[in-house]
Amino acid sequence: MKREIITTQDGSKTIQITEWNEQYHSKHGAIQEANYVYLDKGLQYFITENEQKSIQNVSILEIGFGTGLNAFLTLLQAEKQNATIEYVGVEGYPIASEELQALNYVEALNEQDKTEIFKTLHSCSWETQHQISEHFNLKKEQKLFSEITNENMFNVIYFDAFGPRVQPELWTEAIFNSMYKALKSKGVLVTYCAQGHARRAMISAGFTVEKLQGPPGKRHMLRAVKE
Repeated sequence: MKREIITTQDGSKTIQITEWNEQYHSKHGAIQEANYVYLDKGLQYFITENEQKSIQNVSILEIGFGTGLNAFLTLLQAEKQNATIEYVGVEGYPIASEELQALNYVEALNEQDKTEIFKTLHSCSWETQHQISEHFNLKKEQKLFSEITNENMFNVIYFDAFGPRVQPELWTEAIFNSMYKALKSKGVLVTYCAQGHARRAMISAGFTVEKLQGPPGKRHMLRAVKE
């Protein structure tokens, strides 16, 4: 399946699967979308709702580690707040090294001093926890999303799977049942997707679901809470 690196509207790059006309991140702005959907409406929302002063000791599960952009942005936020994040990224099909080299997130964010850290997100071994920085611990797990069996482990889930148009099997009630079990009480799941059947699957799994204004280029997104 042909894959190519494209430049999104905010200048940051992403990977496009040509046959599917599907991108790893929004073509309207990869960094812009990730910051809005996952850090603002997910991580920071959890902090605010739980009246925490910072993101100290928050545990995050990312569904679709992909380019490492969401993890990198979360690492940067943890450093800004002098906090510690426990992060698990699940990915069935890791990106190739040549694709990694073509991504420009470090430059686009003007974080050139974090170049080696970004590389380490990808080069560190799978299935083992690593301290990537003083404020960020990462464990990457290579497996299918249907194989996730964690229970009551995470505060926030970044649900960044490919869209239901191309992979509907990732947006079922069964998948969201496992997401619900993986979250702790008051845990938050956020995703760029706002399709009705995805929302209904979340509700059937037990979530309280809210449709929010989407990032630039997208009308809506979803946030689901384990009450």
